[in-house]
Amino acid sequence: MKDDDSSQGTTTIAPDVLLTIAQLTTLNVDGVSRLSHVQTPVNQLLKRTQKREGVLIEVVDDVVYADIYVILKSEVNVRDVSHNIQREISRAISEMVGMSVGRVNIHIEDIDYPAEAET
Repeated sequence: MKDDDSSQGTTTIAPDVLLTIAQLTTLNVDGVSRLSHVQTPVNQLLKRTQKREGVLIEVVDDVVYADIYVILKSEVNVRDVSHNIQREISRAISEMVGMSVGRVNIHIEDIDYPAEAET
């Protein structure tokens, strides 16, 4: 993203900034255990996307589109946690870099169940 105000100069935000914001925001949502590996679909290979552990970001006309791959903790409401991730990522990107978020897709890859105590 570039902010072109020639009177004051330009600001360029590296794609890694968006990845970091999405990663850290996701990990801070209650119910998220950890991020999963990104499964890159064949059609994504042809697009200009950025990916990092658990996060796939595409920017089109200064609008951010994100796919988040997570493993949730057991005994959480999957729908509520997913909505919280979507809301928090949209808020964080909007507040921190001033970009619009077109969509945040959540991919629940697994549930972490606590190991049972051996008797």
